[in-house]
Amino acid sequence: MPFMTLTTGSKAPDFSLKSANYEGGEKDDIGLSTVRLSDFHGKSNVVLLFFPGVFTPPCTEEMCTVTALGGDLELLGATVLGISVDSPLAQKVWAEKEGIGVPLLSDYEKKTVAAFGVTHDDFLGLGSGSKRAAFVIDRSGSVRYAEVTPTLPEQPNFEAIRSVLAELK
Repeated sequence: MPFMTLTTGSKAPDFSLKSANYEGGEKDDIGLSTVRLSDFHGKSNVVLLFFPGVFTPPCTEEMCTVTALGGDLELLGATVLGISVDSPLAQKVWAEKEGIGVPLLSDYEKKTVAAFGVTHDDFLGLGSGSKRAAFVIDRSGSVRYAEVTPTLPEQPNFEAIRSVLAELK
């Protein structure tokens, strides 16, 4: 049975994901950081941006847009994290090539996309992946904004995200 997408007011499920370009967190023996949503509880609001895949034009557009907006979102008290089902090493190469400054988290096992209800059943004929979705999680771990774009190429509503973050500040 598929999971339903989380809605506003829901408690966001915690996760533990690997990142090759996150500066904080515990590092493993190959240099990957472990990032948990609970690490930010009480400290920062979090914008989670689920995206289908690295090296695709719409995802590159989204993460480059978010990189440009990053300072604005941080000023509103938010930490921005991108999540895809790609490996952390592929994410790192892509981020370096495209100048993406957003920490990218690997949900290689697809557990987090399932927990948030944003699994795309068949991504380009390659099996399950991630829908494009945005969530704002407040400092207490509650979902304050939830959006799944109608189609994979469509971008999240960054103005709505900013508005929610301004209210939380």
